[in-house]
Amino acid sequence: MDEILVSINCITYNHEKYVAEAIDSFLMQKTNFKFEILIHDDASTDRTTCIIMEYQKKYPDLIKPILQKENQQSQGISKIFYTFNHVRAKGKYIAMCEGDDYWTDPYKLQKQVDYMENHPDCSMCFHAADKVKVGIGKISTIMPYDQNCISPTADIVLGGGGFMATSSILYRKTSMDNAPDFFFNAPVGDYPLQILTSTKNYAYYINEVMSAYRVGVEGSWTSDMASKINWEEKFIEHFKRTIEMLKRFNQYSQGKYSDIVNKKILRKEFEILKIEKKIKQLKGPKYKAIYNDIGLKEKTIIYAMCYFPKMCHRIASFEKCMKQYMEIVRQSLSN
Repeated sequence: MDEILVSINCITYNHEKYVAEAIDSFLMQKTNFKFEILIHDDASTDRTTCIIMEYQKKYPDLIKPILQKENQQSQGISKIFYTFNHVRAKGKYIAMCEGDDYWTDPYKLQKQVDYMENHPDCSMCFHAADKVKVGIGKISTIMPYDQNCISPTADIVLGGGGFMATSSILYRKTSMDNAPDFFFNAPVGDYPLQILTSTKNYAYYINEVMSAYRVGVEGSWTSDMASKINWEEKFIEHFKRTIEMLKRFNQYSQGKYSDIVNKKILRKEFEILKIEKKIKQLKGPKYKAIYNDIGLKEKTIIYAMCYFPKMCHRIASFEKCMKQYMEIVRQSLSN
């Protein structure tokens, strides 16, 4: 095939420790079709740009970088991966992988494309992925199902952005052309992308681990959100914007998924109340089902932080208590 079938969409920022592994994982792909590697570097301050340039010199027809001189994210440019890479992609399909993640199976693209080509109604395909922590290694596996299957939009909405690894996503380009405004106003890009592509027809899950999602990367969005500086305000703002995105998606889809969307909104409101330590509302009629569903450990920590914050500050285990509390809040980002 002479035409490019897949465009690999990779965004980087200060990924000098990881970007070579990501690019190598693209280059190792064994396919019977042509693909291109689109890399957007958002004015990294480390050696990321130099590394990308070295690879581009070796593979000038394959690697097509945009190397910014000024950071676009700080200029208010929304959805970098879409604004700079999706719109210039020549492929029929777009494969996602950020510069600090990587692929682990040399036949990943071939397996996904084979399914998509044989099922033209499928708008997005994803697979299982290992979660790898910096300095530790594999800590878990993102595996939402135990077999190959169609993934209903309802599961994707309820699952949140962490339902699937971004590095596992391959979607039909036309399913995201002319994306709606709420996509650009959402606090993150992967969650609305997952929802939108699944609604175009359907999403398909391959029960094979074929990529890795790296956590604990210094300077990443998740690390910044979980930092001690104004973390409560940052999480609350994130959840409020996610709620707004879900409401606008509900309008966009003409209420087709109202029951699921409203259930997810209720969960996000519950997360805000947890951070605000409003335990009476958490236990009230509106959120009773959610409160009853959380584990005893989480209830105990929330109760202690709400009713005995001064005591928690005094006791020797406060740091541990806070760490557990922060982890609970951090996990809610993926839910």
